Amino acid sequence: QVQLVESGGGSVQARGSLTLSCAASGIGGSYCMAWFRQAPGKEREGVARIITGSGSTIYADSVKGRFTISRVLLQMNSLKPEDTAMYYCAARTLSYGCALDPVYYNYWGQGTQVTVSS
Repeated sequence: QVQLVESGGGSVQARGSLTLSCAASGIGGSYCMAWFRQAPGKEREGVARIITGSGSTIYADSVKGRFTISRVLLQMNSLKPEDTAMYYCAARTLSYGCALDPVYYNYWGQGTQVTVSS
């Protein structure tokens, strides 16, 4: 059984940094790992994705140059108030077709809150 557990959220001032972690169990080989976020009243949006076998990454335009995804971590630098949201890691047990769209991911963590104050 695949389980994803996020940690590392919290509160930070603008221009600060946070590192989120996603502990994955029950999944192996090459697969897609992604981070999504959802602010109150807004749709869930893709932040970043990595294909674990190749290391290929993609980022949302809003976070390019500020966020870095690895197999386990999402490093977030130069945070802005508009980054405030619940952050979720998600996995797709295939290593293709991994767009930054929630519909492609079949396993989800419980979420961790990130709050950025101005």
